[in-house]
Amino acid sequence: MKDHFKERASEWDKGSTRVNGARVIADSISKKIDLDSSMKIMDFGVGTGLLGFEIAKVVDNIVGVDTSANMLKKLEEKNTKELSIKPHHGDIVKNKIDEKFDGIISSMTLHHVENLKLFFETIYENLNDNGFIAIADLELEDGTFHSDNDGVHHFGFDEKELHKIVSESGFKDINIENINTITKPHKKFGIFLLIANK
Repeated sequence: MKDHFKERASEWDKGSTRVNGARVIADSISKKIDLDSSMKIMDFGVGTGLLGFEIAKVVDNIVGVDTSANMLKKLEEKNTKELSIKPHHGDIVKNKIDEKFDGIISSMTLHHVENLKLFFETIYENLNDNGFIAIADLELEDGTFHSDNDGVHHFGFDEKELHKIVSESGFKDINIENINTITKPHKKFGIFLLIANK
């Protein structure tokens, strides 16, 4: 399992764009979903926990899933007694995680997932009845969002195509809407939030 983020983990939290972007996503999730202190949540592609720690403030516990051991090491360094995320290292599509969650959140990870159909079918099984997903990622782009597209399987997503895959995986009440724009020197990139229920 190749760790595409091995070298980048130590610098990950230093970019204000990433930190602010995660906060916008957390705020958008909180506005659309009634999070409460009884919930157990999975943060898929947790990285260093930029999104997860925001959501951890209002739920019972969070399991942070990532394929990058170095990212999870940085995450663990940020854990405190008051606020923590339980790390889970691995690919949950290839090696399923035997746990159920009230919700699954994700920030800017979906474009790194090769088989979308298999991914959504997998996380559907990881949800309790009436559980939710809240996944933020790139709208369709031309491949220039990343300076290096190693490990990138999708140049953003077409809303209709994504809606179809999510629906065919069993989810209902699917809503996809733009929540943010990331401005880079050469271009602006739209960020959407996908919300759906089991």
